[in-house]
Amino acid sequence: MSAGERLTDALYGLGWGAVKRLPEPAAVRLGRAIADLAWKQRGKGVQRLESNYARVVPDATPERLAELSRAGMRSYLRYWMESFRLPAWSPERVRAGFEPKDLHFLTDGLAAGRGVVLALPHLANWDLAGAWVTTGLEIPFTTVAERLKPESLYDRFVAYREGLGMEVLPHSGGSAFGTLARRLRDGGLVCLVADRDLSASGVEVTFFGETARMPAGPALLAQQTGALLLPVTLWYDDSPVMRGRVHAPIEVPESGTRTERTSVMTQALADAFATGIAEHPEDWHMLQRLWLGDLDPARCPAGGAA
Repeated sequence: MSAGERLTDALYGLGWGAVKRLPEPAAVRLGRAIADLAWKQRGKGVQRLESNYARVVPDATPERLAELSRAGMRSYLRYWMESFRLPAWSPERVRAGFEPKDLHFLTDGLAAGRGVVLALPHLANWDLAGAWVTTGLEIPFTTVAERLKPESLYDRFVAYREGLGMEVLPHSGGSAFGTLARRLRDGGLVCLVADRDLSASGVEVTFFGETARMPAGPALLAQQTGALLLPVTLWYDDSPVMRGRVHAPIEVPESGTRTERTSVMTQALADAFATGIAEHPEDWHMLQRLWLGDLDPARCPAGGAA
């Protein structure tokens, strides 16, 4: 492990070890202070966040984009402060921390014996939503985690999410898809963050008027298992309670090749994500490149925002 990796792991360990012991008002103030400091420093992540918001709110002035990026960093740090503290929350606190709309799409699907795939973008706090499902609804589910470096950091994330009641599979290794399919055929629940996939297997979609790639997995799982595919969007308001919406099912097209059906379904998923992101852009924590135009060296000069 390199010195940088050891430092990263130590900082995350400090967060999970120290922040969860803070009184909630103190954690909120700390998160906001860190967010404002990061925003003022105008690092690559903040610049990229602003650039992404410019696609979401194309008529925004530079002043409006600056306001959005500041609010976005505060939302992002709220996610981290909540996530560091979630393992110490009581079941009552978890249940009180999230209020979703149109939950019947999920509960009716599971009651009918169908598996359900919940697909989410990087909006608000998807870990809190997951903890609410396992605690409030008492429904276990399976998810996938990207392998991080150092390996010890990945292990921390897996232990953290498993501690919240989730079954966590590694993204790499090739066996995750088969395990997810088995869970769905057994009538289970799978939850996937699905708004960014820069691999060769990503499906091209039109997203806020430009081309991006999103993962094929949610659509393929729904096709192969008969599971419902439900988009979910999340947001914060001025209260301590996170809000959310379960969107109507994305149907499998009756005709077309598997590739064509996957493309249609993934575009429908992108459209649902775009609806939620447009309503609450400051809660979309996309501090990385997403659109293919930003990955083109001719349009992304050396030294540009990551």
